[in-house]
Amino acid sequence: MASTGQISGAPPPKPIPLKDRASIVFVERGQLDVIDGAFVLVDANGVRMHIPVGGLAAIMLEPGVRISHAAVVLAARAGTLLVWVGEAGVRVYSTGQPGGARSDRLLWQCRLATDPDARLRIVRKMFQVRFGEKAPERRSVDQLRGIEGARVRTIYQGLAGQFGVTWKRRNYDPGNWDVSDVPNRCLSAATACLYGLAEAAVLAAGYAPAVGFLHTGKPLSFVYDVADIFKFETVVPEAFRIAGRHAKGRLDGPPDREVRLACRDVFRRTNLLSRLIPTIEELLLAGELPPPDIAPDAVGPAFPDAPQSGDPGHRS
Repeated sequence: MASTGQISGAPPPKPIPLKDRASIVFVERGQLDVIDGAFVLVDANGVRMHIPVGGLAAIMLEPGVRISHAAVVLAARAGTLLVWVGEAGVRVYSTGQPGGARSDRLLWQCRLATDPDARLRIVRKMFQVRFGEKAPERRSVDQLRGIEGARVRTIYQGLAGQFGVTWKRRNYDPGNWDVSDVPNRCLSAATACLYGLAEAAVLAAGYAPAVGFLHTGKPLSFVYDVADIFKFETVVPEAFRIAGRHAKGRLDGPPDREVRLACRDVFRRTNLLSRLIPTIEELLLAGELPPPDIAPDAVGPAFPDAPQSGDPGHRS
């Protein structure tokens, strides 16, 4: 299919701040293209569905999707993250950066991650924000990771009992989606939604997804760090709720689709997009290493906020 959306000479669209966007959409079975200046999904019958690319934080591309060069360019200009995922989002293959990477932010993040004392302070802050209490004193990063894992297992058991779900343990095979039980599939679909949103925030703020503090050695280590802060107040309860409804025969559609819809609603209800980047900054400042000065020729933020009218504190 030839694209009719020539945008090479068009002025780039002004990105909408991340906090003002909708969260994510999953797309499957069709061709993404720019037609008559619009970002559209065209199905096998030629039916077009318009996607408001500039109003989304991320678009998850499932198997069966093809995307044109023009569509990738428009998404990049609009600052919308494209994520190529497996069925139901259980595997992440690749992502497209929405712009705004900052060398000063990257260098600061790397300094924090490689300084043992700064890293420990950040991990302790993560523990405090996540669980609402200070981390135990005189514990290493590995020890805090073990304490966190024990608490997470307890939370899973509690939610399983609350929603009437038969729960054994967190166990799934990314290479074989169908062998997992329904509760694990619901959890995988839910966390995939949250990871897409967290990665969009990390990239938009100018940081590296791979440079983590509690999680290390993975392409999305920092994404996991950030997502875990919000996981148990957003997507995990929804995953168990949907799994419980499935066990009682009360679902109208496939569990993974119901989970996505529930995650979309909880992201909006908790206003998560407006909280992600400020939380990232709060966590990194806990490392107590001062951020470097911004170079005069540094690239600006991906999603700059418009200047406020009135004095500070003015309610516009």
